[in-house]
Amino acid sequence: MTGERRPLADRPLTEPHPSRLPPEHPDRERTLAAHAAALTAGEAGYLDPASGLFVLSAGFLARRGTCCGRGCRHCPYVDD
Repeated sequence: MTGERRPLADRPLTEPHPSRLPPEHPDRERTLAAHAAALTAGEAGYLDPASGLFVLSAGFLARRGTCCGRGCRHCPYVDD
């Protein structure tokens, strides 16, 4: 999947694939809120509320145009 051009998954950029951020994740709501704020602001990413690590937004990843295959939380290409 590395560097492979492929279409975006058939879901909104605001919704990560369940394998990347499961519905039962304890910080899901805070994570989705931080991600939504980054998308709205057009930022490349946000600081994860639980870990403090920088996480790339789906908008940034979509603009990049390819999947890097590194398991990004908000990868807009994952659909399987």
